[in-house]
Amino acid sequence: MAGHEFFEPADRKRPLADPTAAEPVGAEPLGAAQSRQPCDPAFRHGVVVGFDGSTSSERALAYAIGMARRSGSALIIVHVANRLPTTVWAGCEPPVFVDVPDHRTEVLGLELACADHLTEVPWILVERGGDICHELEEVGREYEADAIVVGSTHGLVGRLFGSVAGRLAKRAQRPVVVIP
Repeated sequence: MAGHEFFEPADRKRPLADPTAAEPVGAEPLGAAQSRQPCDPAFRHGVVVGFDGSTSSERALAYAIGMARRSGSALIIVHVANRLPTTVWAGCEPPVFVDVPDHRTEVLGLELACADHLTEVPWILVERGGDICHELEEVGREYEADAIVVGSTHGLVGRLFGSVAGRLAKRAQRPVVVIP
């Protein structure tokens, strides 16, 4: 079973209908309830894996497939598109971030759909835009994932800004597995 789930950032965050309305005691805030996407129950308590087509993410995907197969759970493959700051500043306000169209997700989805090694587990491809660590943790929270699997970051960018795996391990609310 394979699937694709494409969310536009505007779909994930909806403004409150009436910000002055009182909420019942013990109820979840309206903003939090509206920001969650309904997810297929078959993918609850699955394994989330960050995937961008790189060698390290392919190793992480292979490990996550085995982990999902052994635990009898599903696989949630997440591709996070980059965000770039705009070059126009409006007075003293901070720069506005825009989502860069990332057609790579479509290509990755086609490659994954044709992959023989994914036939053993149910999987879904989720596209997000923004900070990789935040989005992986958010998908993990939405699907109540048992673990998040990522590949290690090699290179200058990881040394300068900190690796995705290191930042995710510090902030995640669920186990993070880093594959070298």
